[in-house]
Amino acid sequence: MEIRFFGVRGSISVSGSRIGGNTACVEVTSQGHRLIFDAGTGIRTLGEQLMRESAPQKAALFFSHLHWDHVQGFPFFTPAYLGTTELRLFGPGANGAQALRSVLTQQMEPPNFPVPMAIMRSRMTFDSALHGRPVEVGPFRVTPVDVPHPQGCLAYRVEADGHTFVYATDVELSRDSLTPAVGRYLEGADALVLDAQYTPSEYAGTGGIPKKGWGHSTMVDAAQVAQAVGARRLMLFHHDPAHNDDVLENMAEEARSHFAASEPAQEGKRIVLGSTVTA
Repeated sequence: MEIRFFGVRGSISVSGSRIGGNTACVEVTSQGHRLIFDAGTGIRTLGEQLMRESAPQKAALFFSHLHWDHVQGFPFFTPAYLGTTELRLFGPGANGAQALRSVLTQQMEPPNFPVPMAIMRSRMTFDSALHGRPVEVGPFRVTPVDVPHPQGCLAYRVEADGHTFVYATDVELSRDSLTPAVGRYLEGADALVLDAQYTPSEYAGTGGIPKKGWGHSTMVDAAQVAQAVGARRLMLFHHDPAHNDDVLENMAEEARSHFAASEPAQEGKRIVLGSTVTA
């Protein structure tokens, strides 16, 4: 199972960051099958990479939720305009299929965008992702998990090739608030992507606006949760647009004092589970 990061930022994209300025998009591949988690601005770069491949493209797209930073890149995903592309899109919740189709359609309608979604020629099917109900895609078993975030959000536990990857963005979570209902889906992850947008002082509102209830975690909370669930590796995710590379590196250093295998998720990073290969 191979993981690649194409967007690691939260809220809005930024420029000039070595760690990455695009909003959320993570690709997971194995045995010729492809999963994509969220369609933030990072999905444009993923699309460009896929266009360099000659074979017709097929992917399953799982959306954590439908806030703008997780859907805004979809109009720029070039493979979606090709009739040879096959996409299966999963929206969160019981009405996820209809809600996802509606949001993706509306963001491409006037006055938001010049080209309607009807121009996309790919074969798209829409499904709903439901808490605790696994989805099988090739070698992957993908289990959606309800996590705390305003208007709701899904994390995803991905199992394949004897390894486990967990994608858990936009979640307000701490060691104290971690419930067995959520914790069991994070347990033993070989690689855990976990929201870590704020510092503890930002979350508390020291010298600014309190962020409690905004749906995001601190890097300390993320590290303590990773320790509690027995994760092997933690990628701090959904970086705040106000944080430059130095801030993010300092946050990761503090996280490592609570969980040694902590690092900031970085655009272009490649992780192969079960291998020592990283890039």
